[in-house]
Amino acid sequence: MASPAKKRKQPQGNEERRKRRSGGGTLALDDLKALGHQLLSSRAHINNLPVLLSFLSPSSPVALALESLISIQSFFVPLFPEIPSSLSVPNKRSEAPTDDGEEKDVELVFKDWLRERFGEFLNGLIEITVSEQSVDALRDVALDAIMDFVKLGKDGRFHSAIYHRFLHRIVRATAAVDPLLDLLGPKYFKYIDVRYFTYTSMDKIIKSFESKIGKATLHSDEDSSKLSSMEFPVRIMYNILSRCPPLEAEKEQSCEMWSQLGISSKEVGKLSSNDLVSDAEPVNSRKVDSDVSLSSHITKKIKLKFAKAWISFLKLPLPVDVYKEVLASLHQTIIPYLANPSILCDFLTTSYDIGGVVSVMALNGLFILMTQHGLEYPKFYEKLYALLTPAVFMAKHRAGFFQLLDTCLKSTYLPAYLAATFAKKLSRLALSVPPSGALIIIAVIHNLLRRHPAINFLVHQPIGDENDRDTSVEDDRSGEDARESDNGHLSLSAKLGTDPFNIQECDPAKSNAMRSCLWEIETLRHHYSPAVSRFVASLENDLTVRAKTSEVTVADFSSGSYATVFREEVRRRIKQVPVALYKVIPSSLFDNSEFPGWTFGNQQNDKQELNARQNEVTV
Repeated sequence: MASPAKKRKQPQGNEERRKRRSGGGTLALDDLKALGHQLLSSRAHINNLPVLLSFLSPSSPVALALESLISIQSFFVPLFPEIPSSLSVPNKRSEAPTDDGEEKDVELVFKDWLRERFGEFLNGLIEITVSEQSVDALRDVALDAIMDFVKLGKDGRFHSAIYHRFLHRIVRATAAVDPLLDLLGPKYFKYIDVRYFTYTSMDKIIKSFESKIGKATLHSDEDSSKLSSMEFPVRIMYNILSRCPPLEAEKEQSCEMWSQLGISSKEVGKLSSNDLVSDAEPVNSRKVDSDVSLSSHITKKIKLKFAKAWISFLKLPLPVDVYKEVLASLHQTIIPYLANPSILCDFLTTSYDIGGVVSVMALNGLFILMTQHGLEYPKFYEKLYALLTPAVFMAKHRAGFFQLLDTCLKSTYLPAYLAATFAKKLSRLALSVPPSGALIIIAVIHNLLRRHPAINFLVHQPIGDENDRDTSVEDDRSGEDARESDNGHLSLSAKLGTDPFNIQECDPAKSNAMRSCLWEIETLRHHYSPAVSRFVASLENDLTVRAKTSEVTVADFSSGSYATVFREEVRRRIKQVPVALYKVIPSSLFDNSEFPGWTFGNQQNDKQELNARQNEVTV
């Protein structure tokens, strides 16, 4: 047991540690090993602990830092249950203290001193894991030491305070922590309790950041600097959350825990295995049912924490790159594991209203909420119509967008005027997009004409033919398409050869697509790309006969590019090779008669003539 004299020696240890750090003395590896052995052998050498702590830093030599780490960890592991979790205030001494009271007071002082040294040790371990200067081997050992103390919580439970402190320091890091997360994710995120307390701690950390931001906007310089300083921590938060594998209850019935007791009964709603056992059932079946029920309950609790952490994160001001990554994976990594995915409707609708690439990436998640979770979004097709621009054909996520576009236009209950508007705008875009984009457009229009026979007149309707418009169009188009202009007349042009379709109109009901035709498809017959000119011939078939036709799989064309079109054309086997007949074999690419004043001859003859002229000049 420590004595007051040992307590008074503490400043000497701190003084010696300061000398070591300032270069007043050096210790070799053997000296550190000797100090560690003395510390583990007797409390009489307790002042060796500050000396060993002075070498626990990323800037220390690896061998010395590693030896100090192992010695200090070996010292604290058996004493860890005795160390108070919070600072214990020593009891006030009575006016006439007894020997027993003074002894208890000294013991409390010693435990508080141990707690402070353990705090320094934990800070040193965390700094080693976070620092860029640390080598991978030292970082790996330091991470294992931290997680070992997390495992040694009270009564074998998960020590959430140490783990929260660890994650909070990671988020506060000023340098990249990818090497640390690469170790933490595969090694420890596979445990159920680690994931549970990761979501719990991240929810608290994110809310603390959110409270500091408050209602900061971009209108003031102070708020702008506050938001810009949040970008790096937000990226770290996203990296931590995205590396946690989601829990699938049907695949993970056996909940593997990192700590001995894992998630305590308090955390899982005070549900014990005894409460899940029925006396009327056999023992073996009771145990199996108990484990399955407990696993299912833990799964629900983790999903709740998962939802809280992600919802809190999505409320933060996200950097553009993180925003796009979240939207791109939201429908796969977040929505399927939420108990109530409708809580994302505000986030997705706001993202969908932004426009551009962000709207394209938000479309997938919004479509899932509309089709599977009953979300009502009246302006969905109007926003989708606005996304059809030449830029979307060059976007990174264009493959998923066009597949989803084809799915959104698949319903047979879609109004005829809306299907005609999308078909017409796509055909107009076909004139200005790359060949790969033209192939996608032809595939989507093919499916639209097959699904909606009411718009097949667009293929053969002559513009300006009043009879055709009156008989076949007026019955199928929506009443909204017949809105009159300010002058009380229909906004149509009766001139032959003038397309009444207005591509600049944002409202599909006012675009006059039902009074137009797909004349742009005819121009694609003469497209410079053979793949486009061949594929457009598929629209010549009578697509109203569904038994003789089939839908085109848009996914086969949605990932195309110049490279894929060229590759397919090179691989294509040509059955008929064009033959050129010449009475005289030409000596040049062009004939002299085609370009008066120019001469085209053999390159060798040109060199000989040039040499002859040079010789004449020399003579």
